[in-house]
Amino acid sequence: MTLPRRVILAAPALAIGAAAAQTPGWTVATEYPATSIPGEGVAHFADAATARGVPVTAAAGAPDGFRSAAALDVLAAGRFAAVDSFAGAMAAVDPVFLLSSLPFLTGSHADAARLRDLARPRYVATLEARGAVLLWTTPWPPSGLWTNRPVGKPEDLRGLRVRTYDATGTEVLRAAGAIAEVLSFAEVDARLAAGTLDAVLSSGDGGAGRRLWRWLPHFTEVNYAWPLSLAFASRSALAALAPAQQQAVRAAGAETEARQWQAIEGRLAANRRVMRENQVAIHEPDAALRAALRGAAAGAITAWEARAGEAGRAILSAYRG
Repeated sequence: MTLPRRVILAAPALAIGAAAAQTPGWTVATEYPATSIPGEGVAHFADAATARGVPVTAAAGAPDGFRSAAALDVLAAGRFAAVDSFAGAMAAVDPVFLLSSLPFLTGSHADAARLRDLARPRYVATLEARGAVLLWTTPWPPSGLWTNRPVGKPEDLRGLRVRTYDATGTEVLRAAGAIAEVLSFAEVDARLAAGTLDAVLSSGDGGAGRRLWRWLPHFTEVNYAWPLSLAFASRSALAALAPAQQQAVRAAGAETEARQWQAIEGRLAANRRVMRENQVAIHEPDAALRAALRGAAAGAITAWEARAGEAGRAILSAYRG
């Protein structure tokens, strides 16, 4: 019997009850909203797998308090059969997961795809070593700065309290004069409501999904990075399926990857439209701000190369050509 797919939006008031609502079987979770591109990805995968005879439920919006940084632990504990995780949040597992969010490395959808292809064997091997199987990747639109006041020149960054999504972003923005810290997206709303954040480093997509414009009505298109989310399944959960079902899950993952990379092409214009409809002022940084951020980024990239070792440096070198 094929069960209908359900998309679960985990509002804070329901977070405690979300764990009890989970049933054994295939649920794929993401900490991002259903309206974000990773949220659309888990929904598409659930539909595609269910249509192939493997019932899957999509759970968006941080169900059961899910955080990307804990994705592998969550799988090992059997809380979900598969998860979508922001890659940079897993840097403690392997520095290679920070690769896609290195600052000013990728400047387009095509750049992000080429870097993904070069890094995929390492992603696969690292996940396999920890009991996970890569199913698909999702590109985020380029990261910019959501702020409570216009930011267009270097001095605007000084003292700005900024949420970043990984350690590299924190290093870069601190070097540029901001007060930066890593926070999961699920923590952002409460901090903004409390008035303890002035800005968020995120794409227009993530911001649109979380409605950051309620607190941060300015967006500066610094084109910081085109980062990835990775979706992967528990190897033991996959192995528990019949061979035909395993193939169905992998096929649904491949279909989802193709869908995600096609969807990104029209996403930027759609995000800008939604932002403008909600009175977000979209700014271009001046040349001095671009130069300041690139200068601040140089040390962070050098530090990443030291941490990533020979294998990580080889991927970066191949990408740079």
